[in-house]
Amino acid sequence: MTLPPVTRFAPSPTGFLHLGHVVSALHARASAGKDGRFLVRIEDIDTARCTSAFTNALGEDLQWLGLWPQEPVRQQSRHLADYAHVLTELRNRELLYPCFCTRADIAAASTSYAPDGSIVYPGTCLRGDLSISGRVPAWRLNMQRALDELQEVPSWYEVGQGRISGRADEFGDVVLARRDTGVSYHLCVTHDDAQQGVNCVTRGRDLYDATSIHRVLQCLMKWPEPHYRHHALIKDEGGQKLSKRNGVEGIRTLRAAGWTAEQVLAHPLVLRALAES
Repeated sequence: MTLPPVTRFAPSPTGFLHLGHVVSALHARASAGKDGRFLVRIEDIDTARCTSAFTNALGEDLQWLGLWPQEPVRQQSRHLADYAHVLTELRNRELLYPCFCTRADIAAASTSYAPDGSIVYPGTCLRGDLSISGRVPAWRLNMQRALDELQEVPSWYEVGQGRISGRADEFGDVVLARRDTGVSYHLCVTHDDAQQGVNCVTRGRDLYDATSIHRVLQCLMKWPEPHYRHHALIKDEGGQKLSKRNGVEGIRTLRAAGWTAEQVLAHPLVLRALAES
């Protein structure tokens, strides 16, 4: 029997809600349909950038737009002990190792790039070439050991496309615990999707490649495999991606200018992004 879809909108409160967020929320709610569940999750593990003011504003704007769910909202900063438990298990299975390299160290030593454009870690600390006394380490997944344990590079199911071949072997040893926060996006998002019963991950096309990493974690931890639906990003008239850094309009700005919630949901940029997905 096919289970009703469970989707989620998972913003990070590093600024005020903007039209790109609205596109993601509408996609997730539409994917849930009439019989499914639409969840909101606050991904606020970056304590340096995420603030309570932005979190509160995000909730107010989503309620004004009619995009606040009936179910409780999960806030990642309240579940750090859960993520620490997963990290401990992976360490005990010798799938993690400490890394003392700075970004400059990595940039100087690596010439390879992952599918998402990030620099592939060259394995300096895995070989034991660097250990800095007093420096807090990050913790990296030993990707080759993980894939050897799984005996495959996991694929995923993309709605509308079918099975997609994973490329986790091209990412190298990704960070699962940053030295500043003690956790990472990859770890928290896969853990929470499993805990919340999310069976259809609806998110922006910019996270398409990261799915390869997430599938490895799901398989290692024996978490359920969701389906994925990666939607088009909001763009300007010239086809360039818009973000809060380069001028995408904020919901609070539109509200102050007299826009209604219905007008914001039908904004031309929102409708264009929805039509392109």
